[in-house]
Amino acid sequence: MTPSFTPSRRGFVAGTLALAGSPALAMPRAPDRLIAGSYASRGGAGVVPLSGTADGWTAGAPVAAIRNASFGVESRGGRLRYLLDESEVGKLGIYDRALKSLGSVSTLGAHPCHAALSPDGGMLAVANYSSGNVAMWQLDRKTGRPVGEAESVAHSGSGPNQRRQTGPHAHWVGFSRDGRTLHAVDLGADAVFAHRVDPASGRVTGSDVAYRAAPGSGPRHLAWHPRLPVAYLLAELANTVTVLRANADGGFTAGATLSTLPAGFDGPSSGAHIAVNRAGTRLYLSNRGHDSIAAFAINRDGGLSLMQHVSCGGHWPRLFLLREDRKELLVANERSGNVAVLRIQADGRLAEPTRGPAIPGVVFLSE
Repeated sequence: MTPSFTPSRRGFVAGTLALAGSPALAMPRAPDRLIAGSYASRGGAGVVPLSGTADGWTAGAPVAAIRNASFGVESRGGRLRYLLDESEVGKLGIYDRALKSLGSVSTLGAHPCHAALSPDGGMLAVANYSSGNVAMWQLDRKTGRPVGEAESVAHSGSGPNQRRQTGPHAHWVGFSRDGRTLHAVDLGADAVFAHRVDPASGRVTGSDVAYRAAPGSGPRHLAWHPRLPVAYLLAELANTVTVLRANADGGFTAGATLSTLPAGFDGPSSGAHIAVNRAGTRLYLSNRGHDSIAAFAINRDGGLSLMQHVSCGGHWPRLFLLREDRKELLVANERSGNVAVLRIQADGRLAEPTRGPAIPGVVFLSE
C-alpha cells in the first residue's frame, strides 16, 4: 500500500515559488505602453505608439490623423487623452485610450504648446505660444469633455530679444495645489503670470505678474517640488534655472540662478524641458544645441547643486520623460528623430544613452 503524502505549509509555499520561477510557468510581464508625438514639418507621421519590454522599446504604426501633437495630458482617471495640435489654428483633440478621436475644440490661439489639468480634474488650461494667450475650459466631471467654449486670457509684454520677444509667448501652464491659481510662464514677456481662478465658475477673476524674470532670459518651463513650496524655472534663452520660493499670494521670490550648461561652453544652445523626480531629490533638464541632459541634486531646502551633464543620445532634445519604475529617462530628440534611453542610476545620475526607436520629428512622450 502506498503511503499518503500531505505537504507541510512551508513545503507547499516553497514548491509554489519554485514553480512560479520556472521559465515554463513564469507569467510574462505585460509590455509598457507610451505614445510619442511628432512635428509634420520634421517628417513626423503622426502619433506613434511605443511598446516597452525588458529588451527595450519598439515603435508601432503611427496614427497619421493626429498631427503635430507637441504636448498632452490625461483626464483624471486616465480614460481620455487631451492632445494639442500645434498649428496656426490651434486645436485640442480629445481621444480615448486607444487614440480614437472623440472630437476637438479650438484653443482660441496659435501654436498651443503646453497643457495642464487642475488637481480636481475639473479644469483644463492650454498655453498658446504664438498668440501669447492662455485658454481654459471647465470639464464635465462625468465625461471629461470640455463644457462650452474656452475662456481666453491674453498676456502682455515683450523683451529685448528682437527675434524672439517682440510680444508675449505663453509656453507653460500649471495649477497650484489648491486649484485657485493658474501660473503661466511667458517666454516673450520674461514673466511668470498668476491667474486667479474661481473654482465654482471655473473663470479667471484677475491676473498678476508672479515673477519678473531677467530681461532677455526667455523663461520657458516651470517644475514644482513635490513637497516644498519651491519651483524651478528654466529659461530657454539664457540657459539658466532659477530656484523660486512660493509666496502665499501666488507670487515667487527668486533664489539662486544656475547655468544649465557646462563651464566653458559658449556654443549656441537653448533650454527645453525640466522635471523633478518623485522623491524631490533630483532635477533634470534638457539642453538643445549642447545636446545634453543636466542633472542637479536638490538639497533639503530646495537649493540645487550640479551633478553632471550627459549626452542626450541624439540632436535637439526637446521633451523627456522620467520613468522611475523602469529606472529610465526617455528623451525625444527632435532633429535626429529618435528616442534615446538613459538609465537612472542609484544615486540619480544618468548612464550614457542607448539609441531607442527612430521617430522622425519626435517632440513629445506620454504615458
